Amino acid sequence: MQFSLPLKSVNFLRENISIAWASIKANRLRAIITMLIISIGITALVGILSAIDAIKNGINSNFTDMGANTFTIRNADVNIRVGRKGRKAKAYRPITFQEAMRFKQEFKYPVLTSVSTLASFTGRLKFEDKKTNPNIQIFGGDENYILTAGYELEKGRNFSASEITGSTHITLIGKDVERALFGPKTSALDKFIKVGAGRYKIIGVLKSKGNSSGFGGDKICIIPINNARQYFGKPGMSFTINVLTKNTLLLDMILQEARGEFRKIRKVPIITNEDFDIVKSDNLANLLIGNLAKVTMGATIIGLITLLGAAIGLMNIMLVSVTERTREIGLRKAMGATQSIIKNQFLIESVVICVMGGLLGILFGIIIGNMISLALDTGFFIPWFWIIAGVIICVVVGLLSGFIPAKRASKLDPIESLRFE
Repeated sequence: MQFSLPLKSVNFLRENISIAWASIKANRLRAIITMLIISIGITALVGILSAIDAIKNGINSNFTDMGANTFTIRNADVNIRVGRKGRKAKAYRPITFQEAMRFKQEFKYPVLTSVSTLASFTGRLKFEDKKTNPNIQIFGGDENYILTAGYELEKGRNFSASEITGSTHITLIGKDVERALFGPKTSALDKFIKVGAGRYKIIGVLKSKGNSSGFGGDKICIIPINNARQYFGKPGMSFTINVLTKNTLLLDMILQEARGEFRKIRKVPIITNEDFDIVKSDNLANLLIGNLAKVTMGATIIGLITLLGAAIGLMNIMLVSVTERTREIGLRKAMGATQSIIKNQFLIESVVICVMGGLLGILFGIIIGNMISLALDTGFFIPWFWIIAGVIICVVVGLLSGFIPAKRASKLDPIESLRFE
């Protein structure tokens, strides 16, 4: 006995779904148009939000590659800004090579420290008669640079400490540089290329990181830092210190110790703010994701407005359906169908149409999201949250859109309905 009510409810639901499906097949064109209206609304909502999730995944992936346990010490004011009343904002003096190297030598914690500098933002590399576009970022780095910057070697080897000290003319290049100068089939290892005014031997090719992250990406060339100072040196050249901690749990403590150590090296008075910045690798990612929250809110509003229009369209079509099936409703009532049965029938029909259109919209939304994801090199993903949310939204929209038509159908007089032409 205790299972009779649930079983009866299941049978009732199954019967109404069967009736709804028969009605949908009998009015294919109207049902298809209605489903397309709903699918457009769901595609807009799920597609936009999935695309934003893909962008977030791309940001997290790119900055995770840099190392979640990494922080950077850099110049506090690289660009001089124009302040209030036309006065120039304070420009902090750059971090010198001597200061950076002193920190690397004196910071005695379980960390890996590298010193680097951006030698050129618009470098052009040459090999025989081939040359790259002038968009290669040339970095001067030491033997630890690729480790602290999140790069990995695809082939070849890294710099050695003695090669850095001896200013050996060797270089590491990104994947885009190898493709531009040597094509897809020729190996770049042990070839000599021209970097600026010098001739450098390629000893390693870096694994592809994608260029959406900036920071060099695959359009990068790394030379020993002493070579960068010698051939690309300029007044005000600033150096960057990257610190990779071996224990993530100690990151904040080590960061504060590094702050104190570098204040001492820079001779910053106790009561004065430091004239340099320390940035954790995930700070910028969190900032960008925080800004995306506003975009997500705007996109959600746009998607919901689109879905509202789809819901109104569904309600109008269901009202037309009630009018067209007035005689059918009258016949059902004459055979004993109650107002509740008629109302539930039209509600379930509305939900079935909405869910079918919603599933199509969810499929399109997943495709749009993954197109963005593939463009950002973050791989294929399935937005389960938005899939489940989309189905729930479809059920709610179906119930809301079908309520007025279902109520109108249930209130029809059976005698008048049977007389309807």
